[in-house]
Formats: sequence, C-alpha cells, structure tokens
Amino acid sequence: MSKTLIIFTGGTIAMSADPMSGASVPSLTGAEVLAGISHLDMGEFEIIEFSELPSPQITPKHMLSLAKLLRKELMREEIRGVVIAHGTDTLEETAYFLDLAVVTQKPIVLVGSMRNISELGYDGPSNLASGIVTVRCDESRGRGVLIVLNNQINSAREATKSNTLSLDTFRSLEFGPLGVVDNNEVLYFRHANPRSQIPAESIEEKVYLLKAYAGIGREEIDFFVASGAKGIVIEALGRGNLTPVSAQAVIEAIDSGVHVAIVSRCPTGRVLWTYGYEGAGRQLKEAGAYFGPSINGQKMRIKMMLALAMSDDPETIRQIIEQDHFSCTL
Repeated sequence: MSKTLIIFTGGTIAMSADPMSGASVPSLTGAEVLAGISHLDMGEFEIIEFSELPSPQITPKHMLSLAKLLRKELMREEIRGVVIAHGTDTLEETAYFLDLAVVTQKPIVLVGSMRNISELGYDGPSNLASGIVTVRCDESRGRGVLIVLNNQINSAREATKSNTLSLDTFRSLEFGPLGVVDNNEVLYFRHANPRSQIPAESIEEKVYLLKAYAGIGREEIDFFVASGAKGIVIEALGRGNLTPVSAQAVIEAIDSGVHVAIVSRCPTGRVLWTYGYEGAGRQLKEAGAYFGPSINGQKMRIKMMLALAMSDDPETIRQIIEQDHFSCTL
C-alpha cells in the first residue's frame, strides 16, 4: 500500500495562543494537527517531526537537511509523495530550495496556516487536507515542488507570500495558480514554467541580498565584499539598473571574484540589459553580472547558494543562474 509522508517543521499550523500573553507559540504535535482532519486512515501515512521551529528560525542549513531527508525517503517505493507543514514567513524559500535540490517525479507539497488553533477560522487542517489530496493526485507528479494554501495550488518557483494576514497570501503574481483543490478534487489549469535543478550536497552560506533604492551608494556592497562575500544578489531598480556609484562598486566586486546576480525589486517582470546609461543594466551585464529570471531576491539568493556549492566557474554559474525558461527570438 502506498503511503503519504507528512513532515512537520513547525510554524503557525502547530501553534496556539499563550494563556498569559495571548501570543502565538509552538504547542501542537503533528498528530494533534492531523487530528483536526476527519476521515483519515492513519495507516496510509507516516509522520516525521523534523523540527518545531517558527519559520523565521528556519535557515538554509535546515533546508539542506530537509532536502537530504527527502532524497532518502522518496527512494522508498511505498512513499507516494510528501506533505511538509511549514511556517509561512520563509515557506517560499524552503519550497524553492527543495524544488532546486531534490530531483524526483513524486509530489512534494508545502502547506502552512495563517491562523493558529486558538483563533477563529484556524486554517491548518484545511490546508493540510488539501495538501494530502494534491499529493494523492496522479497529475501532481513531475510538476516540481508545490505550495498549497486556501485551496490554491502554486509552483514553488512562482509563488510568494503577498500579504501579512490574508488566507490566500501565497500567490503567483505573474502567472496565477497552477490549479485548485475543489471538493477533494484537484483541478489543474496549466503547467509551471521549465525549472532548473541543482542537486548540491552543500551550500555556500556567504551569499547576501541587497535591495536597491533611490540614491543608493556603495557602502552596503563594499561591506559585503569586506565581509568575505562569495555572492551578492541585488534587487535592482526597474529593468535591472543601479546608480553610477553603486554600479561601480558592483564592477569592483566582480573584478575581485565575487559573483553578483541582478533581479528586480519589482514584484513582476524580468530584468534585461535594455538601458545603456551609466549605472544601467548593460554596464552591469558587460562587467560580468548575472541577470536572473523573473524570481525575487530571496529565491535568487537560495539559487546562488546552491549554484556556488556546485561550481565557482563564472560561466557555469551564469548558465545555472540565467537558465530558467525557454525562449524564441526573431
């Protein structure tokens, strides 16, 4: 008999309100969360209590450990797929890490909740149930890691946490959901874009993220370089542009051997070396900066951490960073 593996890492889905402060704190076991779902045959599941961490405490090292656990467990023939319960603050980063690092056709689904068990409308069991239904659907195979909340199915590559409160916080802002869970039935509308896979056995931790702003100088970039950065991801302005002074710092960083990836601080759209003025994207591209696909800075940081663990060759890194879509040109 095939089984669904359920891994609990912590997060609001396993929290309740502290009687004294009223604040949300870890309190529930995985079995207690599952108890909120009716009509479950527990013989069809295996549970792993991976951690009890709020997701701001989840680090890339935890993500790597989780990826290695999944590689091992998914080799078992009886495991049909995996549901991972995770806090929502860093869920998209863990999901994208696993999407890159775990090579499998079996479904991997991340779920969470925006309300704890002490709040009206606790959404943990509903999201967990939708995740289980998604894993059991044959059409979920080969779609990469999925994020399922509020009955919406999104790709780990595309989805981001878009609201601090809403139950439908995880959205693919550019492409929309892959599908929905409706009346315990999974309905897919489309496939996700082609994706990279980086099955690294380690990570490069010295990769930093910087958001550009009007009038940005070079101080932050110089600080990262002086701190021993191996990689820097910059959420640049618009199409991938910086101020002249910060662009000069990027050029010097690249010349010193630091890998620099450019994405946009805009929530949708890709970067491209369209502009040729001082500090613009073409200058950065010609200096050796990598121009990422349309993913946000936190995901690009994850991608670079894995890429730098695989290679330190600039051309190899460029291919890994920039290859994430198919295109045709005239």
